[in-house]
Amino acid sequence: MTFAAWRQPRVMLWAAAGVVTLGFLVALEIAARRYGVPGPITNQAKEVIFAPKSGPLLYASMALVMVVLTWRERFIAAGVAIGIDVVFVLVRWAVDAEVGEGHTFGNGALWVILGYGVIAVTRRTGRERVLLLKGVGLGLVLVAGRKTGDTWLLITSKTRPQVLDQYVATADHALGNPSWLAGRIVKATGPIGTHTLDFVYGQLAVAAVVVALYQLRNVAVERRFPGHYLVRTFLVIGLLGPGIYMIFPVVGPIFAYDTGAFGTGGEQWMLANLWPDTPPPIATPHQMPFDEITPRNCMPSLHTAWAVAIFIHTRKAPRILRFAGTFWLIATLAATLGFGYHYGADLVAGVVFTLTIEAALRALDRGWDRAGIQLVAYGTAVFAALLVSYRYLSMEMAEHPWVFGPLLILAMISVVYGYVRTTKLWEPKAAPMRQPERQPELV
Repeated sequence: MTFAAWRQPRVMLWAAAGVVTLGFLVALEIAARRYGVPGPITNQAKEVIFAPKSGPLLYASMALVMVVLTWRERFIAAGVAIGIDVVFVLVRWAVDAEVGEGHTFGNGALWVILGYGVIAVTRRTGRERVLLLKGVGLGLVLVAGRKTGDTWLLITSKTRPQVLDQYVATADHALGNPSWLAGRIVKATGPIGTHTLDFVYGQLAVAAVVVALYQLRNVAVERRFPGHYLVRTFLVIGLLGPGIYMIFPVVGPIFAYDTGAFGTGGEQWMLANLWPDTPPPIATPHQMPFDEITPRNCMPSLHTAWAVAIFIHTRKAPRILRFAGTFWLIATLAATLGFGYHYGADLVAGVVFTLTIEAALRALDRGWDRAGIQLVAYGTAVFAALLVSYRYLSMEMAEHPWVFGPLLILAMISVVYGYVRTTKLWEPKAAPMRQPERQPELV
């Protein structure tokens, strides 16, 4: 690429984004090392050889890279990835006979992603190189996002010794303590309901990739990416969300009001063993100390945020994807509450958080206008008002649930309405068909 090409505004923007991303990863790596654990760069590098944490996510990331490839190249890439994984599984099987570790997969997909990065630099030129590098970058960013999130969660647990669960739990009385209700319902469904919701909750990123593959289905033909698609929203949510965790640290009802997600280890830190059978009493809330292991990742609920993003991006998809998007949203909401990972207030904030980000990204793609600026400003104001209310008006909310409960829901609905109304204004209007001029009749 020539020097003149590097000076193009779009190229400079991509280069700047790459430098910022790399610097951010290095900073997280250093921060993690300070606490005696490997950071996102180390953890990702280890998965080239060692057992990956999430094989399905690696194959989903490889699928994103495939959107820029021809069908022949896709079959070759899939075959190479599976072949490499077979070799790794056989080696691990031989080793596991002695050390007793489980079998995992996904190394092959990561090798293919990295291989296409090398091919882009060494074998492609011009627009083809840029397109392939974008595809590889998209896949790697999705993988790195998981590692970055894990490190962020560690940092929240180490740097925020006090949590605000009492405030959110008190405010949640205005919504009828939905986590306690959902927890009893999920418990009553038995193992079938639990395993189904656990699968939906754990494979949210894979579901997003399926939707993104539909949105990016024409990239290989058009040789360019669309202006806005689901992955962009996912990444921005994952980037901004942990910053809110640092401002509003909350561990969730299963930790603050039960023994923990796996039933043990939280007795010395929980406020009381109440979840999900007994709603917490209304009492003046205070900050409470918690361990240095449990992430403070409740406010807002990013699983809710991501599920809402999937729902939004499937509204114009084929019917099966629309049904899947609706199912994933409902099941995710049920899981976040029913497993005790979140309070109802977290979900309300998560919906507002997502719609505001989605509106900003759509406005950025089409060009900012007055409607877009107003919507983003309004969503930001409502989100900030929710956090301030949870922190400073929680007792009033609990004591007057029939006032504050509807107000919370109305605030969320107002953002939903504003988003739907504004995005409809942005949709291209069909021009009326021009009627042919009527020829005068000959007399």
